[in-house]
Amino acid sequence: MLQKVEGIVIRSSDYGETNKIVTLFTKELGKIGVMARGAKKPKSRVASISQLFIHGQYLIQKSQGLSTLSQGEIINTYKSIRHDLFLAAYGSYMIELLDRLTDEKEKNPSLFNLIQQMLFYLDEGVDPEVLLSIYEMKMLDQAGAKPQIDACTSCSQPNIPVAFSIKEAGFLCEKCRHLDEYAFMINEKTAKLLRLFYYMDMERLGVISLKETTKKEIRTIISTYYDEYVGIALKSKRFLNQLEKLGPLSPEK
Repeated sequence: MLQKVEGIVIRSSDYGETNKIVTLFTKELGKIGVMARGAKKPKSRVASISQLFIHGQYLIQKSQGLSTLSQGEIINTYKSIRHDLFLAAYGSYMIELLDRLTDEKEKNPSLFNLIQQMLFYLDEGVDPEVLLSIYEMKMLDQAGAKPQIDACTSCSQPNIPVAFSIKEAGFLCEKCRHLDEYAFMINEKTAKLLRLFYYMDMERLGVISLKETTKKEIRTIISTYYDEYVGIALKSKRFLNQLEKLGPLSPEK
C-alpha cells in the first residue's frame, strides 16, 4: 500500500553497495525506517531526498517488514545547516536527541512541528545556543523529566526562585534554598527564561538577545539536569562540547 507522508530525514545508513536505510520522522506516522533503493547512485531519484536534514513529502510503499521509499518532493533542504560546521553540529544534536527519545511508529504531530520549527529557525540564523536551550527544555516532557519551574519544588509556593536544584529537580525559593547546598544560584531573569523556554509558542518566536554569561548559565543548568535525569550519551553532544572549547558556538559570518 502506498502512503504519502511529510517527514524529515533524521538518520541515514548505507545498506549494501547502492542502497540506504533512511529514518524519517513524519507527521503522520512518527518515526519510521524505509529502504531507499539505489540512493547511493548519483542519478537516483531518491538520492537527494534521502540526505540528512531534508524535509519533504515522501511516497512510501508500506509493508509488514521494512517499507520502501518510492519517491519524494523536497520542501526544504536547510542549506545553511548542511553547509556550516557549527549549524550542522547543533542540528545533528537536535535530531539525534529526537531519535533517542522517540519510539518507532509513535505518532506525535506536535513533536514533528517542533523539530521542523527548530531546523527552520536554525537555518534562518536565529542564535543556535538560545534555540538549543529552548529545544532541550521542551524535550524534557518527551524524556519524562520535566522539572518544577512553576513554583518552589519544596514548599510549592510561587515565590521568586533564587536557585535551581538538580537534586530537588526544580526551583527553590529563598526559604528553601538551604535544602541543596550545591544548587545553582540564579536571578529572577534566568528563572523567567527557563520557564519561558519551556512554554514558548514557537510560532511566535521573536528576537531573543542574551548576554553570553546568561546563555552559559542556562546551558550549564540544562546540561547538568540532562546528565542527571535523562542520562543518554550522544556522539553529537560530545562533538558540540569539543567545538565549545574552540570558542563561542556561532556560525561564521
